[in-house]
Amino acid sequence: MRRESEKLRIRRQLRELFRSLDFALDRSGSGKGPAKDQGRFAEIYQQLGLAWELLGLQCRHWDGYRRTREGRMVCRICGKVEGAGETWLVLPGEGRKRIGRMVTPASRKTFPEKRAATVLEDGIEFHGARLGVRVHHAYESSLAGQRITIAAERSVTLRERGVRCSVDDQLVVVRLEDADGRAGRRRFGGFPWELSRRVLRNFPVILEFDDRDRFLGLTIFRPRQPARRPGGPRGRARDSRGGARAGGPSAPAR
Repeated sequence: MRRESEKLRIRRQLRELFRSLDFALDRSGSGKGPAKDQGRFAEIYQQLGLAWELLGLQCRHWDGYRRTREGRMVCRICGKVEGAGETWLVLPGEGRKRIGRMVTPASRKTFPEKRAATVLEDGIEFHGARLGVRVHHAYESSLAGQRITIAAERSVTLRERGVRCSVDDQLVVVRLEDADGRAGRRRFGGFPWELSRRVLRNFPVILEFDDRDRFLGLTIFRPRQPARRPGGPRGRARDSRGGARAGGPSAPAR
């Protein structure tokens, strides 16, 4: 019901706008009246054209497209040409926001470079969270002097408060971005059954599965950031036994 009312509103406003456009066009190019007035109506026509563009962004092309005499397919409501790019975006202040559509690699061709193979590379910062989408066809690249082919894929990356989650056609990767900057630290990886219990106790991860032992998902507890002691980074740090670390002042005897 809400979609139908939105459709009727857009249709009514566009019809009123089209009548205003016709009126301004007729007054600007009729040759009647002072030239000064004709120039004003020409400016009004240009401003109404901008209003047409912005109002058309709210149209979802509910009634489909029709073919014009020139052979183009245009929306039956707003008149937008099918497949034409958008310069502006109009989003509702409340409710669900929608930008673009689902895009996936559709070509079986292998392109000579990444730039030519790129279909979409876009991003948005939404209420503090950063979202990026990349879609590309297969393309040729080089690795250690050897020519390789990068497979076509669609990848989505979400960044939120030091956590980066990437989803593509093959993998779902969750990574703590704070850990990427730890200089001098080697990175390791392994399946859970390959690791010892001593190592697993350091990973705050809960695996979820059903009664048939099928993997359903996982829950990761965010590691706690070490609390800063009064006095800032110069404050005395203690080891696991409660004593001061080497190089710091001695602890008073009790």
